[in-house]
Order: sequence, then structure tokens, then C-alpha cells
Amino acid sequence: MKTAIVIGAGIGGIASSIRLAHLGYQVTVIEANAYPGGKLSTFTLEGYRFDAGPSLFTMPHYVTSLFDLVGENPADHFTYRRKEIACRYFWQDGTIFSAYSNTDKFIAAAAKTFQVETTRLKKYLERAKKKYRLTAPLFLERSLHKSSTLLSKKTLAALFHLPTYQLEETLHSANKKSFNNPKLVQLFDRYATYNGSNPYKTSGMMTLIQHLESEYGTFIPEEGMVAISKSLWELSKRQGVSYLLSTKVDQILVEHGVAKGVVVGEKIMAADVVVSNMDVFPTYRRLLPNEKAPEKILQQERSSSAVIFYWGIQQSFPDLELHNIFFSDDYKAEFEAIFSSYNIAADPTIYVNITSKDVPEDAPQNCENWFVMINTPADMGQDWEILVKELRAVVIDKLSRQLKCDLEALIVCEKVLTPPEIARSTQSHLGALYGASSNTVGSAFLRHPNFSKRIKNLYFCGGSVHPGGGIPLCLLSAKIVAELIEKETP
Repeated sequence: MKTAIVIGAGIGGIASSIRLAHLGYQVTVIEANAYPGGKLSTFTLEGYRFDAGPSLFTMPHYVTSLFDLVGENPADHFTYRRKEIACRYFWQDGTIFSAYSNTDKFIAAAAKTFQVETTRLKKYLERAKKKYRLTAPLFLERSLHKSSTLLSKKTLAALFHLPTYQLEETLHSANKKSFNNPKLVQLFDRYATYNGSNPYKTSGMMTLIQHLESEYGTFIPEEGMVAISKSLWELSKRQGVSYLLSTKVDQILVEHGVAKGVVVGEKIMAADVVVSNMDVFPTYRRLLPNEKAPEKILQQERSSSAVIFYWGIQQSFPDLELHNIFFSDDYKAEFEAIFSSYNIAADPTIYVNITSKDVPEDAPQNCENWFVMINTPADMGQDWEILVKELRAVVIDKLSRQLKCDLEALIVCEKVLTPPEIARSTQSHLGALYGASSNTVGSAFLRHPNFSKRIKNLYFCGGSVHPGGGIPLCLLSAKIVAELIEKETP
């Protein structure tokens, strides 16, 4: 039987293991942490349960398709429901907007709140839809670095529509051209943060993210976000995948330009193929010290990171939803602080996720579990102790004013996650949440491919490689890897 080793039990690594087991490989996943899931993990604090990392669940078919692949009924193992309101937005002048998952309801609500014609909104969303349908089958679901993709008839057809993609415009300029209302522009600019980028630099192509949210909807797993990684981990084990947790890979073994396995301590573990779910930066620097590294890729600008406050709140807030955004008054200054000054803005945008709205057992009765996230730069050596102290005061003051409460008095327990801690626990270079940023037109083409161009039988999945970060794209990276392996190592 052919053998495969997957380095890292993040969502991409787990999904890769399922697909490789389905291809007939005997798969071993090696994970440094004592638990699977990577960023998609959980913890409890004084009776409050928190999802540690990703909080947004879209495109659930990428999860359920893994159960379908092996002939299992997804509903027997993983359940979720669609949210009517994708996100609730708050501005400091008192404006509140509920973004519905249903496209028609979203358009109607946005037209009323932002005083914009429905025709403008429909035109904007139709263009976003067209961008996605033309590019997704090529640039998201296949290897972008194979000539078979780039020279296909579908690629040529997609290139015929090049002006549609707004590649020469920034996301902000594309949004500003479409709408006069600054609040609506800010709302659509926010989608740059879905891959840790700057709306004033990333391309206008990014408007397609709004289409994904309105077309496919926003969902909540019945048992919280950790149910995604937990259910897939259990699925992988049913397919015969073995796990070595609390185990660090010291080196990828390469002989004559071919990956032959890994070194763990004094032990050599042989394999026919090796898949790294680790961030590409530490993969090359630590696990491939004797191999030539793709320096141009490794030196790319990192995506944003985050400071996350996990708060147990001894009160319920009926006006809050599962997902809530409290916008800054100066969005441009916020992103300049993150990407130019490597600092936190004086008035940051605040994201509050509350799973107890939909999973009541996540918090005591009449209480809520708050996941409070603020976008920050990656770890560039800042004094995070001072920054966190200052940020905490700003966040509490801002939320107290907007929610008309004494928030400090309502916090009964707390945990804080910083970029250095993200780097340590997830091996994400500099704590960047999405690997490289997408702040240039060619960013997609500069991401590391899902295979090594120099080392045969070495492959890559996860948020630091093509097609990018976030749960859906990590799952797609696993699909691409499995398809490459099936073709290249029959």
C-alpha cells in the first residue's frame, strides 16, 4: 500500500488525509499540538465555551462533500443551519444595518438604510457573481501553477472578460465608483479583511466575496465552529488515517530531489508522498534547511493578524447577532496603521462573535460568550503587552458607549490571544492569519503552489498556499493536492 505523511492537523491537513485515504494511501498525520484542528479548535473558561479561531462559516458544501466522497451521509455526523442575518453592522453615529443572507432581502434593506437605488445594488452584486463564476473553477478549484490550467479553453474564455474583474482598481475605488454612500462603501470594503488584506490596496476582484456571502449564505454548526474540524477528524479516522499528536517533525527527508518521508527525533518515517499543512515559511526554514527556498514567495508581505479577547459576559444583549461589526470612523487610517505603521489604529473596527446566540450551552443562562477580534499587523517585534493593555481600554470604552452599558463590570472571565501566541500555537509565520497578503494585483499568482517545483512528491495545503486562507479555501487546497497526487503518483 502507498503511504503518505501529512505534516499538521489543521483543517487543510485533515481534509488532505481524508482524500488521500480515499485514493488508497495509508496516511499518517503528524501534529505538534496535543489536539487536531489547528486554528479551528476550542477551549472552555469558567463555564463559557469559545471557538479559538475562525468564526465565520460559509460554503458548507466544501465540508459535506468530504462525507459524500467516502459514501457517508453528512447529516449523520455534522449538522448546521443557515443564518437569516449574516452580520449586524454598527456605526458610531447610531446607524445599524442588518445584512441578510438572502440577496433580495439584503438589497431591500441596504437600499433603505443607505439611500441607494436597488438597481445599483443589483448591478454590483451581478458583477460580483460574474467574477466568481468565471474565475472560481480555474483559480480556486485547480492548481494555478500548472500549464494545463493556464492554457485551458476556460482560462482563455475567462481572460476574454478581463475588464469585468477590475484588476487595475483597488477594492475601495471599485466600491466608491459604485456607491456614493460612505457607510455602504465601508461595508463592502470590509470584505478585504476576509483574507487579511487592505481594501485600499487589494484589487477590485475582491468584490466577489460579497457574492459568496449573499449567494451561499452564512451558517452556524449546531455544536459551534469546532464541530467542523472535530467531525472531519473523526471521519478521517474512520477512513483509517493515523494521528501522531504532540509530535514535531524535525525535517522533511529529501534524497536526490525526491521527498522520501520525515525525520521525527531520531526516527525516520518513510512515505511515498509528503504533504505539508504547515505555513510554507517554517516548512522551508525549519524542515527543509538544505533545500533552495523560494525566497520571493517567503518574503511577501504578510496578511494582517489579530488580537482576540475571549470574554465571559454576565448579561445577554438582544440587539447583538452571531456576527457583529463596530466600525471605525476612519477606515483608511486603520489600514494605514496596520500595513504601513505596523501598529493598531487609535479607533479600530471591532468584531464581536457570540456563538451562545445559536448554541445556548456555550454560556451560562442569560450570559454570553464574546469572541472580540481586532485586526492588527503581524508580529514585527511590537511591545504587545503595552499594545494589548491600551487596546483593551479602547475596545471596552467604545463598546460601552455604543451598547450603553458598563462593559468592564460585565466581564467575569478573560483570555487574550496575540500575534506572537498565534505564531507559536499554529506555526503561522509572524502570526499572520492568512499567510501572504493580497495587497497587489498579482498576489494570487505569487502564492506558493500546492506542489514543490524542485522536490518531487512534496505537496502543500492550507492557508499559506494557493488558493488562500479561510476554511473554504483551505478545504479547496486539500482537493487540489489530492488531484495532483492522483495524476502525478499513480
